[in-house]
Amino acid sequence: MTASQLTSLAVVQMHMTDQLEDNLTRAEAHVRDAAQAGAQVILLPELFENLYFCQAEREDYFSLAHPLSGHPFLGRFQNLAAELGVVLPISFFEAAGQTHYNSLACIDAGGELLGVYRKSHIPDGPGYEEKYYFTPGDTGFKVWATRYGRVGAGICWDQWYPESARAMMLLGADFLLYPTAIGSEPEGVETPNSHQMWQRAMVGHAVSNSSYVGAANRIGSEVVENLTQTYYGHSFISDYTGELVAEFGEHDEGALHHTLDLAAARKFRAGMGFFRDRRPDLYGPLLTSDGSTRR
Repeated sequence: MTASQLTSLAVVQMHMTDQLEDNLTRAEAHVRDAAQAGAQVILLPELFENLYFCQAEREDYFSLAHPLSGHPFLGRFQNLAAELGVVLPISFFEAAGQTHYNSLACIDAGGELLGVYRKSHIPDGPGYEEKYYFTPGDTGFKVWATRYGRVGAGICWDQWYPESARAMMLLGADFLLYPTAIGSEPEGVETPNSHQMWQRAMVGHAVSNSSYVGAANRIGSEVVENLTQTYYGHSFISDYTGELVAEFGEHDEGALHHTLDLAAARKFRAGMGFFRDRRPDLYGPLLTSDGSTRR
């Protein structure tokens, strides 16, 4: 029999303002509350430091980005992780030389910075003008061996891509996390998404990879350059069979909790045979843009 390997996960759902210190203070409070309730890995939403500025294209918003070295708040969360003994994957707007990335820093439970992932898939559409701000990430997908398991983390738009989830699982992830900022579409958009679509995409990753999945979203209406967007919340945790084991609504603020049995997930994953039966030799079209394999 395989012994249990239990990890307590919390995903935070919160609203944001245009005041950095206000957002950081509330984010820290949510982390402290989650840790007090027993959480060992705590996920905050995407770009929680400010309003979701990507509603509009404005040069002024590049000033919100900061280099990893000497970053204005990553050190604060490293100290918090060390104090509480928790793992914190932290989303931030990164400046690197003349380039800007939508990035995530994985902080281990001792406060160590394990590395940075730069968002791979960058959306470009009404209300989500990210290609104006962010260069596609150059880190490749990342998995970090933390005190409480091997964490694979994508960022928002990455969550729609089965390739990214599968890549992180192949790299040895025990569970998948997605900080996100998603909600309403501007009036006139012909293909609006919904929180059901959003959840189903990630639940599909949970099923096809036999993996726990957690997603943290923001809530509330935000006005940027006279544009208004309302974020639909519905942060959730799915187990390795695709069951939603914890879910917020569209207005809830706080932390969702669930205990992950990583050993049970690994056993179930092996039994399902999804990774045993893969055929990488047939997947050449996945390495192309148009499906035409070139040799």
